[in-house]
Amino acid sequence: MSSSSTEVQLLGSGVSPFEWRIIWALKWKGVDFEFIQEDVSNKSSLLLEKNPVYKMIPVLIHGRNSVSESLIILEYIDETWKENPILPADPTERAHARFWAKFSEDKITEPIKQAFHCAGEKQAEGVKALGEGLDILEGKIRGKKFFGGDSFGYLDIVVGWISYWLHFNQEAAGYNVMDQERYPGIDQWMKNFLEVEIIKENLPPSDEMMSSYIMYREMSLAFLNSNNKSD
Repeated sequence: MSSSSTEVQLLGSGVSPFEWRIIWALKWKGVDFEFIQEDVSNKSSLLLEKNPVYKMIPVLIHGRNSVSESLIILEYIDETWKENPILPADPTERAHARFWAKFSEDKITEPIKQAFHCAGEKQAEGVKALGEGLDILEGKIRGKKFFGGDSFGYLDIVVGWISYWLHFNQEAAGYNVMDQERYPGIDQWMKNFLEVEIIKENLPPSDEMMSSYIMYREMSLAFLNSNNKSD
């Protein structure tokens, strides 16, 4: 392994897709690490020390250094451990990969959050926006095994969480947007992604995922109801 687990630590909740991006990247690189589970409702002094600005997971601790925000952590990992590159070597391809990563955060991740945390018209708006984002992503991935063609890499790690997490998100929040007939390219890519060895061996248990997402949905609805009563 490239590092001792005491030198590299990852703070996460156990179910957040953003920390699993980091787990997959570290596994891909062959980097040993220690996972430290955080209770996001009762944040530890370590988390507050290592990410004092946003106070959020994931946080990668590497020796005396700490890095937060999953896309930034991915780049840090790729630049620190050179073996098994994640990002493309060509500068133009790297720029394109970063563009699509930003697109996925804005047009896939954010609408999923809205669809999950909102109800009624706001939820419908999130579902509509997500469908539109997936339409564009379908054009990008159709006919390819991975976003890099035959090569698994950065964009697969960034977007790949939807292959597993979206199901639980939709089930808990009572909406459905992922249709294999509408998105055959994404559907096949999801299957390819989940067959990658480091992915299928590193996923949170489905029962834990479902119970967590049901709990998070109930918390979101309770928050919405309390706001409505106070208005």
